[in-house]
Amino acid sequence: MKNSNDKNILILLPGLGAVATTFLAGIYSKLYSDKEIIGSITQNYKVEDGDSHTSIANLRELPGLENLRFAAWDIVEDNAYESALKANVLHRYDLEPVRKHLEAIKPMKGVFSKKYVKNLDGTHVKESNEFTDLVAELREDIRNAKQLNNTEEAVMIWCGSTESYNTLSDVHQSLDAFEKGIEQNDEDISPTQIYAYAALLEDVAFANGTPNMSVEIPALQELAIKNKLPIAGKDFKTGQTFLKTLIAPGLKAKLLGTEGWFSTNILGNKDGLVLNEPENFRNKESSKLESLNSIFEPDIYPELYGDLHHTVRINYYPPRGDAKEGWDNIDIFGWMNYPMQIKINFLCRDSILAAPIVLDLALLLTYSKERGYAGVQDWLSFYFKHPHRNADGKTVHDLRIQHNNLISELTELN
Repeated sequence: MKNSNDKNILILLPGLGAVATTFLAGIYSKLYSDKEIIGSITQNYKVEDGDSHTSIANLRELPGLENLRFAAWDIVEDNAYESALKANVLHRYDLEPVRKHLEAIKPMKGVFSKKYVKNLDGTHVKESNEFTDLVAELREDIRNAKQLNNTEEAVMIWCGSTESYNTLSDVHQSLDAFEKGIEQNDEDISPTQIYAYAALLEDVAFANGTPNMSVEIPALQELAIKNKLPIAGKDFKTGQTFLKTLIAPGLKAKLLGTEGWFSTNILGNKDGLVLNEPENFRNKESSKLESLNSIFEPDIYPELYGDLHHTVRINYYPPRGDAKEGWDNIDIFGWMNYPMQIKINFLCRDSILAAPIVLDLALLLTYSKERGYAGVQDWLSFYFKHPHRNADGKTVHDLRIQHNNLISELTELN
């Protein structure tokens, strides 16, 4: 579909793994094999346009799929086709028609730290250990990719691995402290933060698809405001948490009590391998746990949610690959405190659910930048497990409210 905005946009992807290659294969399959785009707000949501309906993409004149260009980094040398085969999300017969396009995407060397991802080995990484060198190399990569793809505008969507748990330290509190930390190779600065810093210096909007601490730190938010760039994050809302933020608001609306919510997952892809390390799982766990407390408001409704036991588990099980299975047991109670239960068994594919999020965020951050928006775009919270706080210092997790905020932003503005 050709939209009014025919400006080419470069989508920069740190991490050319399951999510990124599934996203790329889907875009190319739509362009060259006429496969449908499914699950995308920008492409699939319909709004009234006179006597008919049109997509958000047309309404807001977002760049068309044919105007998207791509570049990536990874810590292994596989091109996008080779990586997609290894990820084993998509069938080979879906990859073959777009093979040449995927093979053309060869990753640039990535920034890697064993400290933050213990269960992976980087074989295609930048050689310097100096953070100033790494930032300079990433900035050069961005400029070269823009030139190669004949684009002036770019957006970066982090699709790399989950890093080990990290907390705010002094180096994160201001841009001045952060830049001194870069000069001093401060170990509290993670690879994700280095990518985000380089992006914001190069006039590139940034979204974080993992629970890694990145553009929510004061230093990078200061830089985003200074350089008038939109940012968003964190952790793509795909499987179990999507259902959790869908069901919990219904229980809250019905004012049914909730005593316990036990969630467990099995998955066998690279993400599962990374999360098999306790410190990496801790990062994901913190992202998953926050949502219920925000939705249920136990301080206001202690009789209904004040004693909620919320447990999250992720188990690495290689035979399952990317086909994740999630189980939820929800212990609820109603009239006269009589107990009830809800059981959910969700067999999903995280990368299939994440791919349209990558597309939407790339287009909507481009839209945000064109409108002069800067800093945290809390209206994009719909896409994240652990969305950044808004200007009032609040975090919205209720899927209904998130969706309303998103659609209102895209349909009500002139």
